[in-house]
Amino acid sequence: MPLLRAMARTAVVAGTATAVSNRVSRRQANRWAAEEQPQDAGYQDAPPAEPQPDKLTTLKELGELRDSGVLTEAEFQVQKEKVLAG
Repeated sequence: MPLLRAMARTAVVAGTATAVSNRVSRRQANRWAAEEQPQDAGYQDAPPAEPQPDKLTTLKELGELRDSGVLTEAEFQVQKEKVLAG
């Protein structure tokens, strides 16, 4: 009888472990699926970026503004640094 009791206990423990493992696996798979759905469902292409004027054109325009007196030399230098940094 003690052997039968030990075998029954082993079967119960193994069955419980299998059930818990399967439940954890299902729960984890459901969480991953839930995390993936909003990304796929809400995905939209970004609107096209407005074309940026090239740096040379911008620098020429700033130079013209400086030459015409709209910008001071200091203001021109600040704007030029911004253009070259960006």
